[in-house]
Amino acid sequence: MLKILVTYAVQGEFAEITWEDAQIYYVRTGVGKIKSAYYLTEVLSQLQPDIVINMGTAGSVNHQVGDIFVCRHFIDRDMHKIADLGLQYELDSSKLLEEKGYCKHWTENGVCNTGDSFLTEVTDFEGDVVDMEAYAQAFVCQAREIPFISVKYVTDIIGQNSVKHWEDKLTDARTALAYFFNVLKERI
Repeated sequence: MLKILVTYAVQGEFAEITWEDAQIYYVRTGVGKIKSAYYLTEVLSQLQPDIVINMGTAGSVNHQVGDIFVCRHFIDRDMHKIADLGLQYELDSSKLLEEKGYCKHWTENGVCNTGDSFLTEVTDFEGDVVDMEAYAQAFVCQAREIPFISVKYVTDIIGQNSVKHWEDKLTDARTALAYFFNVLKERI
């Protein structure tokens, strides 16, 4: 039986996944890269899942509220600022997913840009969506050779009262993520 660990940052982002023939575990990681990496690492040490699925919300500039992106490519926007020093700031989780045959029919591809700040103003960044946890989780999973994927619901357009819109759209995000996982998509 497939063992799946589902991560989410705050309770408002949680949506239950009801797949048969899978053992599904959940961990609320908290907000930000450090908390997220810490709590994920703690659970991975005990659980040893077959795959980690991160679900949550994100902001965007070029997309619409309500869009859902399946992210396999991640950018650390904090490290990207000092990329000239040769530090890693990008990673792709596709290889491990492909090797295991996971999520190949999840086609809503996007690039997730992660940083330790909640973006409220339009800045120069790469990617489709921005969050505060996914890169850190992808990094931990890559180091442990565990397949990782992130599914993000766009709650706000950066620069347009982002914090208020994020809060207002949490219920919509939970509903849409539950629908995505339990109705739209086949099991991984």
